[in-house]
Amino acid sequence: MFLKSIGYSSEVEASFSAIAREGLAPGRVVRAEGMRARVLGEDGREHTLLVPKRLVTETFWPVAGDFVAYDEARQIVEHVLPRTSVFERRRVGKAEATQVVAANVDLVVIVMGLDADFSVRRLSRYLALAHGHRISATVLLTKAGIAEHVPERLEEAKKACGRVPVYAVDVLAGIGLEAIRGLVAEGRTLAFLGSSGVGKSTLVNHLLGHDAIRVNEVRASDGTGRHTTTHRELHVLAGGGVLLDTPGMREVALVGNEAGIDATFEDVTHYADACRFRDCRHEGEPGCAVARAIAEGDLDPERVEEAAGLRDELSRTNRRAHDKARGRKMAVALRQIMKTKGRSY
Repeated sequence: MFLKSIGYSSEVEASFSAIAREGLAPGRVVRAEGMRARVLGEDGREHTLLVPKRLVTETFWPVAGDFVAYDEARQIVEHVLPRTSVFERRRVGKAEATQVVAANVDLVVIVMGLDADFSVRRLSRYLALAHGHRISATVLLTKAGIAEHVPERLEEAKKACGRVPVYAVDVLAGIGLEAIRGLVAEGRTLAFLGSSGVGKSTLVNHLLGHDAIRVNEVRASDGTGRHTTTHRELHVLAGGGVLLDTPGMREVALVGNEAGIDATFEDVTHYADACRFRDCRHEGEPGCAVARAIAEGDLDPERVEEAAGLRDELSRTNRRAHDKARGRKMAVALRQIMKTKGRSY
């Protein structure tokens, strides 16, 4: 069954069976643009379908990776099936809004260059998002054949990633190819995430076995290329499964709760759990196990500072989102009161 080879699990199949009727077929969104979606059907062919307005709201719309039920005769999407997982971030420029980057993902592949792009802090942000959405992650550090200080940066990344696998790779130099190919499995959905110019498109082309994505030349000034991927799109892999390529992210803003931060900073969390006070901020409170671990050299103070900064940022984001939602409810209630008063005269 073709759809099963690209991630159509028993859970998704059960969701479709609950609404199945004659003429309705399951499919997976390859690319969504406006009110149109390109969808792979069970026959393995790509269909261009209409997305009705009723399926699009301010906070929800079909995205690449979604499974849908579509009317074969009318060529229209009837339902977006429940997502087994989502990877989302705060929408750029809108502190209270979120953006779904990928749907129904099994493994997030964080791609970061070993050149000027390298940033342990940004890497921790990606990991916090992945852990927060309960999606497994792997890190590929690219340009291992041309970058400087590769062993040192690889160790830095491994320290920050904990139990998450980290590999130094370079497709053009033939470094780490086995690790790259090991990501692929039948039915598995990979989502490649990273900044622009880190080599995501080169990795995608390598896994596909052909140049499906244009790769621009690297600039000598900073070792990066221009934007090559401008939209989210699903690619079927010959070895089974699919790969979701995404545009380069200029901003990695957190959403959700603190579970992702706790998982990313397990070393900090381990000591924080031993603090005398549950709400300890590790700023000189008595009985602070974190401060003691720092003093004894068992914990990096920069890790503690970074975790605290992410918690504060997430708290501000959630507070703004809550305030805006409350304002909307009050506005709706006020309109209803005025409407009722108008009818009473």
